[in-house]
Amino acid sequence: MQNRKVKNKVSTLGYFVKRLKDSGYVVWKMFNKYSIEDNRKWTVLINPGTESVMMTCRVNVEDTGSSPHFDVYDARQSTFKNVTLATDSIEVIVNHLIKSGVTPDSDQYKT
Repeated sequence: MQNRKVKNKVSTLGYFVKRLKDSGYVVWKMFNKYSIEDNRKWTVLINPGTESVMMTCRVNVEDTGSSPHFDVYDARQSTFKNVTLATDSIEVIVNHLIKSGVTPDSDQYKT
């Protein structure tokens, strides 16, 4: 078998945003120009104006090729208090958002 580059990884900004938007969330791309030495890859804002949850993707946290880590922050407005999710699955992220009260039904800023 040949090694193939995996497409549509959850750590890819475009894929991540598309999947969350397809799930009904409003997602704004905030920043994706971190330093090459920084393990942060990008930051998005989920449901701006309602829950306004910031999520930052970090890669190669434990070692090269480890699952990406997603730091979730909302200034302690709900249940997020320094939450980090280590996963390769967008479903894990969506389920965590829903369980935390961040629902995909915001009409504010929806385009």
